[in-house]
Amino acid sequence: MTNDLEIHFLELPKLRQNDVTMGDLLVNWLLFVGAKDERTVEELAKHEPAIRKAKTVLEFLNQNDEARKLYEMCVKALRDEASMMEGAKEEGKMSGKLEVAMNMIATGMSVELIAKLTGFPAAEIEQLMRATDRNSQER
Repeated sequence: MTNDLEIHFLELPKLRQNDVTMGDLLVNWLLFVGAKDERTVEELAKHEPAIRKAKTVLEFLNQNDEARKLYEMCVKALRDEASMMEGAKEEGKMSGKLEVAMNMIATGMSVELIAKLTGFPAAEIEQLMRATDRNSQER
């Protein structure tokens, strides 16, 4: 063998839950894989987030087709909602930066300084200035 490869043989039948202490991650995974009852899986899932997620995925895979489709639709809806929230946050940040830029223009700050402080390109600042001038002339 070389230093690049290690092979470990884990004999699940020889692992008895009574003989080991929970807490060792490898032992917990072995107990999860070899679990014969739901109580053991529940106990392992309580203490280990990765095993909890594996339990959820396993439950998902064991569902019938209709239940799986409902679950997938629910997950998709949650992801869509999270995506919409992220988009709204970005839109809010942009709106806030735009308002700050408008206030800076109103105080007479230079285009270069406004661009530096807001991160907007100078061309956009100049465009905002022209729009602000037009709006103030129309009033």
